[in-house]
Amino acid sequence: MRRPFSALPVLALTACAPASDELVARDEFVPSYDGVETLLLDNDLVNFRVRMDRAEGAEDVTRYAECAAAQYTLIRGYGFARHVRTNVAEEGGIWRADAVYTISPALPEGLRTIDAEVTVADCANTGVPTV
Repeated sequence: MRRPFSALPVLALTACAPASDELVARDEFVPSYDGVETLLLDNDLVNFRVRMDRAEGAEDVTRYAECAAAQYTLIRGYGFARHVRTNVAEEGGIWRADAVYTISPALPEGLRTIDAEVTVADCANTGVPTV
């Protein structure tokens, strides 16, 4: 006796495969770090302007600016930075941050300080580029 063909196993396997639209959607969220502009405003006051494409939000571009500030701090021979302010804007999927930090050899006063060595190492571990 011949058994009737069942399409259920084939449908179950098909349901497990991701649709091509899903793959495209996931690829859209791979950030593109598009550069850092550094401006020395004073001996210890530095402005960082960064640009990203395909960021998931303001936190991503803010983190990019922080990583740039940490690396720049080390390049200048200092160990610490203090965040002064960051302005973030997004237009047409392009994110920009305009951040200002003070840099110093000793831990500065304030709540928003960063240890440059620790921050640069963390940026490397998370794939966020520095200067």
